Amino acid sequence: QVQLVESGGGLVQPGGSLRLSCVMSGTILRLNSMGWYRQAPGKQRELVASSGARSEYADSVKDRFTISRDNAKNTVYLQMNSLKPEDTAVYYCNADLLTVFGRNLEVWGQGTLVTVSS
Repeated sequence: QVQLVESGGGLVQPGGSLRLSCVMSGTILRLNSMGWYRQAPGKQRELVASSGARSEYADSVKDRFTISRDNAKNTVYLQMNSLKPEDTAVYYCNADLLTVFGRNLEVWGQGTLVTVSS
């Protein structure tokens, strides 16, 4: 069974930084991409950043957030700098992969809360 576990969320002041981590466990055939989504209260879940053939970012986080992967550790990171109150949300890790049974599968983590407030 493939699982994603996020960590690194918390309370930070505007202008501050946080780094989120997401560790994937379980055996797979192929990892196609990993990414981060977020969902603010009363809003739909939105893509923040993805790491596949190339990294992609939401316009609202470009030049502030950086996604990176350590394939040896099956871990994806999201470095968040210059945080703004509007970045407050639950952040979810996502993986698109091929299982050992040859099935395409999308897996989600449980989410980690990021609160940007003074």
